[in-house]
Amino acid sequence: MSVKVRFAPSPTGKLHVGNVRAALWNWLFARKSGGTFVLRIDDTDLERSTQAFEDGIRTDLAWLGLTYDETMRQSARFDRYAEAAEGLKTAGLLYPCYETADELDRKRKIQRARSLPPVYDRAALSLTEQQKTAFEAEGRKPHWRFKLSQGQVKWTDLIRGETVVDTASVSDPVLIRADGVFLYTLPSCVDDIDLAITHVMRGEDHVTNTGVQIEIIKALGGTPPQFAHHSLLVGADGQGLSKRLGSLSIEAMRDDGIEPAAITSLLAKLGTADPVVPQADLMKQAESFDFDRLGRAPARFDNTELEALNAKLFHETDFEAVAERLDGVEINADVWNAIRGNITRLKDVADWVEVISGEVDPVIDDQAFADEAAGLVPDTLDGDSWAVLTNALKEKTGAKGKKLFMPLRLALTGRERGPEMAVLLPLIGAEKARARLRGERA
Repeated sequence: MSVKVRFAPSPTGKLHVGNVRAALWNWLFARKSGGTFVLRIDDTDLERSTQAFEDGIRTDLAWLGLTYDETMRQSARFDRYAEAAEGLKTAGLLYPCYETADELDRKRKIQRARSLPPVYDRAALSLTEQQKTAFEAEGRKPHWRFKLSQGQVKWTDLIRGETVVDTASVSDPVLIRADGVFLYTLPSCVDDIDLAITHVMRGEDHVTNTGVQIEIIKALGGTPPQFAHHSLLVGADGQGLSKRLGSLSIEAMRDDGIEPAAITSLLAKLGTADPVVPQADLMKQAESFDFDRLGRAPARFDNTELEALNAKLFHETDFEAVAERLDGVEINADVWNAIRGNITRLKDVADWVEVISGEVDPVIDDQAFADEAAGLVPDTLDGDSWAVLTNALKEKTGAKGKKLFMPLRLALTGRERGPEMAVLLPLIGAEKARARLRGERA
């Protein structure tokens, strides 16, 4: 069997880390299996779906490196969904219901007051043709529900193992709203059949939906795909991410300078038994993908961990890999190798280049000490010059340790932390170094 999976975002908002984790795992599985990755745009909600959001989804996936082999848009398939709906109506499995939203809400409140589950009571199945005609005369339009078997649906989940959903404890799902709009479930089932989707991998919050969809797919004459329900993401504090999705959108992360490989490296391993390490090659990530490695506990997304991965990627990146992305910044391989261990985002490069070759406001508390150092700077600087300078200054002043090194760093760079001074000093040059030690902006 050739593997075929799909990622099915709705273009009603921006992609965030939760969406992308599902997309990534589907992509990794497809690539490892030599299968097909489909991008399905779930835009049946024409009021909320926008072209701008769809374009954003495609941009984000391309930026992350998650290329798709096929793509489709549900809004182009309404005739196909209507055909499937008619088939279910003919089979007596899709029935009209005339309750208003308020009436359904009252029913649920009464059930809760009686300590009963708020499951639809199937009252519409008992309506006579005369009653239906009367509702129509009132101007009511029916919504359409799928008649579940009220039995058990079982499948072997690739992550959860043997899984059972009792459809007697679930309301018959609304497949078509009163205004004629198809809800998620029917189009999704039809598409999975027509596209020959073999595996559906998604969050564990869809487990109950899967029981329902298996019955619908079978009713439509299809063969259900294999399912894998992965754990959900939570924040570092263990709480849900829903209130923070704006800042966790892929667009926001891109604008903030986070690298795509940092995002995919983290999301590929969150919820697995594997260590999180920076990996820029997505195909290598695919090689290690294994359902047996996926755990069921909620996976904690920690932005601090993402920041650290972002930094590690730069620490391990050669100059040639970033040179074309540094337009407008005067930098060479020596400078890159000196500063890459101290950047967390590519935009930090310009700041360190300014420290090396631009103008710096020296921070000097003891000018006499700094003047002494200025007089000891060798005319020609190399990798040994920092040791020569500090040893000579130690002999003259008696300063040592932090009291020796920190005043020099502050005077030469204006910063308390940064790359090794033994590497920076030759790059700064003797003339600039002396000027800065004398307290001059240079």
